[in-house]
Amino acid sequence: MPVTDQQVRRLFRLDHLNRPKGQTAARVGMDDKTARKYRRLGKLPSEVRMKHTWRTRPDPFAEVWPQLQEQLAVNPGLEAKTLFQALQKQYPGRFPDGQMRTLQRRVKRWRAEQGPAKEVFFAQVHHPGRLAASDFTHCDDLRITLAGHPFPHLLYHFVLTYSNWETATICFSESFESLSEGLQNALWELGGVPVIHRTDRLTAAIQPRADAELFKRRYQALLSHYSLTGQAINARKAHENGDCEQSHHQFKRALEQSLLLRGSRDFASRQTYGPRQKICYTDLPSGRCWPTTEGCRKQSTQPTKSVSGPSRPCTGACQSPKSPKPTRSTVLLFTAGSLDTIRWVVRRDWHAFTAVVAPANSRG
Repeated sequence: MPVTDQQVRRLFRLDHLNRPKGQTAARVGMDDKTARKYRRLGKLPSEVRMKHTWRTRPDPFAEVWPQLQEQLAVNPGLEAKTLFQALQKQYPGRFPDGQMRTLQRRVKRWRAEQGPAKEVFFAQVHHPGRLAASDFTHCDDLRITLAGHPFPHLLYHFVLTYSNWETATICFSESFESLSEGLQNALWELGGVPVIHRTDRLTAAIQPRADAELFKRRYQALLSHYSLTGQAINARKAHENGDCEQSHHQFKRALEQSLLLRGSRDFASRQTYGPRQKICYTDLPSGRCWPTTEGCRKQSTQPTKSVSGPSRPCTGACQSPKSPKPTRSTVLLFTAGSLDTIRWVVRRDWHAFTAVVAPANSRG
């Protein structure tokens, strides 16, 4: 059994007490010869131990490693297990199964030293009232039906990245109309306007054979009306809109659990899609600030009218700074309303999350 630094330190302490050297060596669990060695050196085992840099057996992959390097350079995604199985087929009986771990360590070292560079990620710092993110998400995987018929729909999801306050509007396609309705619903429900609105490239919202420049002008006019600054993520970089992407997952998982608890995904009609039924009660843990007041307090004042509708008062979502701390419960309630104008609002307010259906004659 190798001698540890702790044993040698204790040996040195006991030697300072002028006790018999044989007794001190036995007391620390060390042989007399070994104790004499460390007394003579005056060093700890970690200080005299030589670093092991030599091989104890020949490298079994020395001859084939240049071939493997060429394959890895062309296809960096190749796994060590795949390469090892190919070697066993190419050289039957030469490479036993126990050598696969050796090749895995060799490939891992090659990736670190010569492999492709990894993408660098920086931690994001969120500030109250500055950034809101939104995106569309499909709900077909929930398999909701009306009177036995499939009910395909999407959600326009709006999230404040600091407090995770969120709201969602049901829509049936990715289009400017859905984007405009969902964004305005979110801002009026919030009762304020953030500084920046982040989305993906919105390419799916531009219909085939549509004028992309017209879409851009209409979207810019919508942002200007609310004094918003638009921000688009890079192409094929969905993680840059990660707050909204993760909120999609959390919300749909909660809704999936509520449907499982309900025992059925079918609703008799549009009117009975969920009037006054509590369909979800679960917990949605949050890694950041829960109160919406801190995330909304610094919102700028929004217009007194929507782009296409009458004036609407502030809902008060950013008020009540002295309200009690929020619970972690999620309650989704449905009231009667036409599915043509149905709007889910998931409010992370001071008490609970609520999802309601807007009446057919309501804009909010």
